[in-house]
Amino acid sequence: MRPHVMQAIDNWRMNWDEQQLAAQKAFTAAFPALSTSDPRCRCFGPTLRWETPGEGQGKACLDDHGRATIEFEDVPKAALSKAMEEVWGVDWFDEGPGGFAQAKPGQYSYEDEPSYAEYYVDVLKNGLTSFAISYVKIEDGVIMLDALERALAEYRKA
Repeated sequence: MRPHVMQAIDNWRMNWDEQQLAAQKAFTAAFPALSTSDPRCRCFGPTLRWETPGEGQGKACLDDHGRATIEFEDVPKAALSKAMEEVWGVDWFDEGPGGFAQAKPGQYSYEDEPSYAEYYVDVLKNGLTSFAISYVKIEDGVIMLDALERALAEYRKA
């Protein structure tokens, strides 16, 4: 390979690494509990994990296309429903006019064809939820993380 092409690839890689670090900083600014850097998961990019008793656990990671995946488990239904209503409004996922706060146990999903993003929410019988957001733009993931962090802060006060 010619030296100037090798240099161009090296420059691209350095910029890509900087973008991934900036995305991680945005994730942790929005959701400070995401602090433990972890080996790359199936997303093939940097992975941050969190676990807070009574609030849930999960991960946020970047794939090799610059998209985010967020997978959280055992999140209180009250907190997730508040965050989802702020970001999405109600009934985008066919959960009903009362939003996730009144949703019956089950799995709800939404696939955004233009962006290829996938959203899954499991409402559990025990008042907890699990959710996965896959292939979203970094800023969309950060918006959701920020809304959830603020909802969990209110949940902690209650």
